[in-house]
Amino acid sequence: MPRDATPDPYADPVRFGTRLQILRQHRGMTREVLAGLVGMSVEWVKRVESGRIEEPGLGTVLRCAEALRVRDLSDLTGRSDMPAPLFQGPGHPRLAAVRAAVDALPIGAPTAAPPRAEHLAARLSVAWQSRHSAPNHREILGSLLPGLIRDAHLAVQHAETQTEWRAAQAVLSETYSLSQFFLAYQPDPSLLWRVAERSMVAAAQSTDPHAIGVSAWLMAQAHRDSGPGHYDAADAVTMQALEHLAPLLPDADDRVLAIAGALRFEAGYTAARRGSKGTAWSHWSKARKMAKALPDDYFHPVTSFSQAIMGAHAVTVAVELHAGGESVRQAARADATTIPSRPRRARHRIEEARGYQLNNQPDVAIATLEKAHEAAPETIRYNGYAKSLILEECSARTAGRRERASRLAVKVGLLAA
Repeated sequence: MPRDATPDPYADPVRFGTRLQILRQHRGMTREVLAGLVGMSVEWVKRVESGRIEEPGLGTVLRCAEALRVRDLSDLTGRSDMPAPLFQGPGHPRLAAVRAAVDALPIGAPTAAPPRAEHLAARLSVAWQSRHSAPNHREILGSLLPGLIRDAHLAVQHAETQTEWRAAQAVLSETYSLSQFFLAYQPDPSLLWRVAERSMVAAAQSTDPHAIGVSAWLMAQAHRDSGPGHYDAADAVTMQALEHLAPLLPDADDRVLAIAGALRFEAGYTAARRGSKGTAWSHWSKARKMAKALPDDYFHPVTSFSQAIMGAHAVTVAVELHAGGESVRQAARADATTIPSRPRRARHRIEEARGYQLNNQPDVAIATLEKAHEAAPETIRYNGYAKSLILEECSARTAGRRERASRLAVKVGLLAA
């Protein structure tokens, strides 16, 4: 290796501090930022990286892993004999079939009459409803997606008029958007990116404002979840989509108004992850105003944007800002029972649990994660934040909390029964 080359933290056994420094620099993160995210001093980060402090306790290691968005805890600890996947969940049994449908070449004559876009839109509607209502929503989506992807491509290929072609492109874009909910946190990030990009291309071809908004909403999330180096890209996608939709809003239907509100919140979410408190809450306030313009019982079928979701969004902003007290205050105001989507309700419970953990209430955090598991087991099983919190409490000094966390870890699949 050349003397000036960056060492590979995965190639050979390397001490914790060196791994921490390499991964931090790979993320383009300063010591000041990392220190703030893990609740330690800049001097502490410097001492760990220089080897003056050995590997810290599990709780601190997990906070470092969360801040650095490592896919597996062994990437940070070097303990290849004790892997613990965090932000990348297990491969779903139906992942191979979905991947094959995405990889298939959409060529050749159809064996039957190609489906019409209206028929596919109805099937998509059923799929979205199933995702929101089923506790095993990934299983449902995994069974439906291969056929939807194939038929949406057929509809685009064999459209007879420009109007039919654009309508089919809108359906294809939304099908790929649905696919991202199945693929998120699974061990094939390149597939997720391909699907996100295809959704954006099909949405642009359709010129449908709702399809464009949804694809941009998901693309912004993909960028943000890739780490600080992608925050600018997340902001660019979000703001370009909002600018595109802005002149259409005075005459827009509820779906377009809702996706614009969801995009506005995404801007706040990214700002919160940057640590920009004022900007984050400003975007949240604008999104809440947009939500209030929707009917009281309206719930967007893709993003869950609604009046009911704004309390959950406030919890997320506070948690991403690492404000424990504010997270708990917002959790007390939010009413999870008003969120009709089971996976979205479970996601909200996970965010609440993060807030309680930040506020030094680990017992309440574990109890809240148990509620998340009751709402949608497949959500908590694939969520890195939930898994890192459970792992941390599995080694708690308090016997009761340790046993409760261990039982939940068995249910989630982190520990063998």
